[in-house]
Parts: sequence; C-alpha cells; structure tokens
Amino acid sequence: MSNTEKRIIDQLGQLISTPSVSSTDPGWDQGNRAVIDLLASWLTDMGFATDIQAINSDGSKANLIASRGTGPGGLVLAGHTDTVPYDEGRWNSDPLGLSERNNRLYGLGSTDMKGFFPLAMAAAASFGDTPLQQPLIILATADEESSMNGARALAAAGQPKARAAIIGEPTSLMPVRMHKGIMMEAVHITGQAGHSSNPSLGNSALDGMHSVMGDLVAFREEMVERYSNPLFEVAYPTLNLGCIHGGDSPNRICGQSELHFDLRMTPGGDNTQVREDIRARLSAIGQTRGLDIELRSLIQDVSPFEQAADSELVKLAEQLTGHSATAVAFATEAPFLQQLGMDTIVMGPGSIDQAHQPDEFMPLDQIEPCIRLLESCIRHYCL
Repeated sequence: MSNTEKRIIDQLGQLISTPSVSSTDPGWDQGNRAVIDLLASWLTDMGFATDIQAINSDGSKANLIASRGTGPGGLVLAGHTDTVPYDEGRWNSDPLGLSERNNRLYGLGSTDMKGFFPLAMAAAASFGDTPLQQPLIILATADEESSMNGARALAAAGQPKARAAIIGEPTSLMPVRMHKGIMMEAVHITGQAGHSSNPSLGNSALDGMHSVMGDLVAFREEMVERYSNPLFEVAYPTLNLGCIHGGDSPNRICGQSELHFDLRMTPGGDNTQVREDIRARLSAIGQTRGLDIELRSLIQDVSPFEQAADSELVKLAEQLTGHSATAVAFATEAPFLQQLGMDTIVMGPGSIDQAHQPDEFMPLDQIEPCIRLLESCIRHYCL
C-alpha cells in the first residue's frame, strides 16, 4: 500500500469517527463543525486559505471554503460533510469506525460522502509544488441530508466563484448532468364534524380528501404527458401520496384530515409553478365542496438540475471517463452551485446504491481512478 493510500485511509477513518448526522428529527440532528475543523486543519497544512462560515447561531453547523490560487476561473471540488441517521444493530461493523474488508472501506459516510474529501485532497496534493493559474477550491457543506441550508447559505452569499464545479456524490465515477428536484407538501382539510347518523350535520374532511387524492393522481398523469424526459430511468415526474391522517371515530363525521406527499420534478418543470397549479386545483375542490383546503410546504424545495450537454465541463467529463453524461433521480446541491454561475456536474466514487444503507462502503478500486480523474480536471481548469 502506497503512502498516499495510507494517508487516505487514515483521513477517512478520522472523518467517519467524527459524528455529523443531520436530520429533521431533533433527536438525531448534530452539528458538523468538528468535521469542518478537521478538514480545515489538513487543507491549511497543504497551503490552502480556509474560510469557515457558520450557518447557525452557535456555529455548530458550518461550511468550509478552502482555496489555493487566485483568478476569475478555476475549479470547485464540492461535497457535504453530514450523514444520515443509522441503525447500529443492522451493521456488521461499527458504523462510526472505518473497517476494511472484501476490498471495501466500510463506515457511515464512506461513500455518501465523506470519502470524497481525502481523494480530492490527494488529487490537489499532486500539484502542491505547481503554481496554479486559476484557483482550486475545496468546498465542504453542512446539512445536505436534511435542509440543504449549507448550500442555500452559499448561494445567498454569492460564493464561491469559479468556472466549474464537481460535486463528488457517489455516481461510480460517471458524470451526471441532470437530476430531479424535490418538494414535500401537506394538504390540510378542515370540514365540520357531526353525528355520523345524519350527513347533513357535518361536512366530511375525509370525503373531501378522497376528491383531493383523486385529483392529485389525475395531475400526476398530466405531468407524465407534460414533463417526461427519456434520459431518466423513471422518465417522468413522480408524485407519491406518502401518509394520511384524519378523523377520530367511526361514528363521527371527520372534521380534520391531512395528506403528505412528495413530488420530484424533472428538468423543464418548475417547482413554484407546479405548486401553484396544485394550489389552484385544491381551491376549486374546496369551493365546490365547501371545505377549507390549505397547501403548505414541509421542506424548502430543491429545484431540478440540468447542465447543458454541450457545456465545456460535460464534454470534458465524458472525454475523461468514456461515459456519456446521464441523469439520476436523487437531488443534490448542484442547483445551488449552478446559481453561482458555474458549470456544474455530479461525479464521484462509490455507488448511490450503498448510500443510506447499513454496511455502506467505498470500493478500494475506485480510489486511484477517482484521483486520476480529479487531477485531469484540476490540470484543465487550474493550470
């Protein structure tokens, strides 16, 4: 094993053993500052200028912008430092301890996506004695797995700036230039409770929800016609009716009901417009049935993402990997970096199939190809 590989494994072990779960559940949610400080110390030693940006009041959640070189162009290598919650009992090894077996590196975040940082740093180290003509920026963010507040803060602040950005989410080192967005919504219906023996004594929120669900299913079919994209494995927007609550007794007319759904829009569609379309449809149902129907967002949505097929970064990534750029269903921070004016793709080691799973792992045979690929990108954009 080379010294570079030993350093990568040691760094990944330290990152994995530093917990940084982000979650909408307060019982799980943690800060990422210890991970950010660890990365900042390594990158400072490598000659990078480091800027830590707090994104909450106590600084326990933060972004890191580490840069070397100056100029109007350059390259960003980006990743998130948080992980999802985990069930330790379903792991065959300690999720917070790096374990090597079967030519794989196991641990929470090994592929999604703490494992990207040691590889990005190894690629950067290859140019340690080379003057850079344009900046190389290593970006580490907070809360991608929950609110994406780290990426939102960067977009709001207008930094970092570069010519191109590569987000190292696990794609088996294949370039991704397109992904769906995500929105999660709640439909709340207020009716009138009453004795079930006489329907005229009330106005059933559940009967109203039946109409709402039927209309959402019809809208789902309309979206198939309006927004399909054959580059996706599931070629159309998905609308999932996830959970429903309502009523309190079989002998009472239901007075309150609530439905939660998620919608994953393809590029070409707009979350805001789709939400307004749904709101108008719900309003019509409410007026017809005499019900108060409210639509509210459960999360801040993430827009669909598309990088032009003929852009410089996409063509470079296709040339270097030998693979045509593709599309994925999962959402990333790509729309926020693209807002900053950078060509953006998603391309990193490991498989998304291992993410958010017990015994998550990074294949050892992805390490060297990833470093070589990132070196070529640094050479193109920074030298």
